[in-house]
Amino acid sequence: MLIRFETPAYATITMFGDVAVTLIKLMGHSGAVPGALLAEDVPAALARLKHAVAEHPDATLDPAAPTPSKNDDSPHVSLAHRALPLIELLEAAAREGENVMWE
Repeated sequence: MLIRFETPAYATITMFGDVAVTLIKLMGHSGAVPGALLAEDVPAALARLKHAVAEHPDATLDPAAPTPSKNDDSPHVSLAHRALPLIELLEAAAREGENVMWE
């Protein structure tokens, strides 16, 4: 499943569903899809997400693999890198006073 984040203040962002739901929960939301943040709630959600990333920037946040392998040498993407596009979207929405929606 893919989840799209949209706001009039920024380009649409598409993420893997499990990664997106994790980030949505880190923003303090229930993780429900579809969902939305009103413009007045965006700064608080942004602050919570930034705080979570600052606490664990190197945590692995990869999409769930169907068959994990012990010898998997593939690179992993950190929480800080996965969250960056969403942080930028939230910053733009907060700056321009816009709502954020995801589906």
